[in-house]
Amino acid sequence: MQSPKANRWLIVLGTIIVQMGLGTIYTWSLFNQPLEEQFGWGLSSISITFSITSFALAFATLFAGKIQERIGIRRLILISGILLGFGLMMSSMASSLWMIYLFMGVIVGFADGTAYITSLSNLIKWFPNHKGLVSGISVGAFGSGSLIFKYVNASLIQSVGVSQTFLYWGIIAMVMIAAGSFLLREAVVTTDAASQSAKKSIKRDYTVREMLRTKEAYLLFIIFFTACMSGLYLIGIVKDIGVKLAGLDVATAANAVAMVAIFNTLGRIILGALSDRVGRMKVVAGAISATAVSVLVLNYVQLNELIFFACVSAIAFCFGGNITVFPAIVADFFGLKNQSKNYGIIYQGFGLGALTGSFLSALLGGFHVTFLVIAVLSAVSLLIAMFITPPGEGRLRKKEEAVILRQQQQAG
Repeated sequence: MQSPKANRWLIVLGTIIVQMGLGTIYTWSLFNQPLEEQFGWGLSSISITFSITSFALAFATLFAGKIQERIGIRRLILISGILLGFGLMMSSMASSLWMIYLFMGVIVGFADGTAYITSLSNLIKWFPNHKGLVSGISVGAFGSGSLIFKYVNASLIQSVGVSQTFLYWGIIAMVMIAAGSFLLREAVVTTDAASQSAKKSIKRDYTVREMLRTKEAYLLFIIFFTACMSGLYLIGIVKDIGVKLAGLDVATAANAVAMVAIFNTLGRIILGALSDRVGRMKVVAGAISATAVSVLVLNYVQLNELIFFACVSAIAFCFGGNITVFPAIVADFFGLKNQSKNYGIIYQGFGLGALTGSFLSALLGGFHVTFLVIAVLSAVSLLIAMFITPPGEGRLRKKEEAVILRQQQQAG
């Protein structure tokens, strides 16, 4: 799988540092109100920034694998860190909303997605027999970055103002990602490693074109889109939900940002490791079910502080778990060799999910209709998760059963 001189645990450490720097973008909801107060822009218009960031993040994953093949993982992550820091620092000088959309939305999102998909996929290739666990470690670090920087950015906003916060945030994130990049090494998938990772599933290494010829790719996309829509919609407006639906004061509702970060991280670590033991689609089915129940409670139950935080925590936990398990699912279904490219296609559900939640809310009248749509999509995704299998596995199983039956008949 890798050179005997490589220290895989240094690669794990480097990936954790990189992912923590990338995860800081999940603190965006802290910036909505301060930007509105400083510039007078509408809250709904400002909150679209996070949707743009998420869409650009997902869009970048389509190209990240090809760029990595040309310049290597270290150089790619280093350049991404510099670009992300540049976008944040330029946001500190923004005087119009379109500048925030460009620098914080497009540039930061594209850099974040490029580094996210490649560092995650690279780590999975180093540990082919523990894909769920290392996915959990990697994306758990992403969640930890959002948790830590919830306090860092909140403190900076209060002490130096929202614009200067972008500057300091950019410097810190750039240093973290650049430092982590120097610990990374390129993983090389060999035939032996691929065969070892295939013990628990029937698969081969699909190219992107081959993957797109299978129905399983589109079914997985639907599930991932649903999971991302529910989680990203909540992350972007969780404080506003607490104030408007649960009747909480602003200070109490702001604690939901930390709650989302904590349970998002726990879901990534716990469900990622659990998926290696009980099966990934079982974990996804459970997470989708819990999400559907939680959004229905938010929609139809009279909320108090306890119910609100319980539902928010459950949705964040399940979102974190699904985000963790899906890279491993794509590897299980379509092989390790083209993991970055294949997952990049499925990962477009992340960006579309982010945009869909925000625009549905704006077009259809707010939280309630959006929650109902999420619940319906979750029911559809649950049915898919219960029955989907890797490409060809169902046909192979039928052939094996036919052979066994024929042998039994001959023996009889």
